[in-house]
Amino acid sequence: MLRGEMIGLRALQDADIEIFETELMNDVLTRVRSDARPWRPVAPGSADSPYRNAVESGTTVRFSVVELAAGELAGEAVMFEIDLHNRNAHIGLTLRPAFRGRHLGTDLVRVLCRYGLEIRGLHRLQVDTLTDNDAMIGAAKRAGFVTEGVLRQVGWVNGAFADVVVLSQLATEWRPGPR
Repeated sequence: MLRGEMIGLRALQDADIEIFETELMNDVLTRVRSDARPWRPVAPGSADSPYRNAVESGTTVRFSVVELAAGELAGEAVMFEIDLHNRNAHIGLTLRPAFRGRHLGTDLVRVLCRYGLEIRGLHRLQVDTLTDNDAMIGAAKRAGFVTEGVLRQVGWVNGAFADVVVLSQLATEWRPGPR
């Protein structure tokens, strides 16, 4: 397990899948704001579940997030569009509803940075999120990300176009925190 101060990242386990299907896949309001693909209902246990038939490749790494204090599954994190030639990737995270608002996001982003920049040797990490996602923007900025710009009306969210902010961190800017 890759540990931060409050969270740890570990491999997805079978026991995590049902929780993610129930709490994350069917959290429609959060899902449509965090996934560029349209939401569709997926019954827990279904073969159509993205958690059951996720195609692992060299361009995506998925983690389960564990809150260290209680040892409970707190959410999921992903590093995707990993480009080894240009040494960059995107990161994203989703916390279970009961774990939101606990200030786990900054620690989680820092651990993803440690994984990407130190362990994988990447040069640049990127976050793309809706401009009103204050929690993700704040977590990324506290972890050292800087705002690059806004993509106007690039996301289709709940029947309207939405702006997306792009933030990044370079390996040369990375300041590891406590381990």
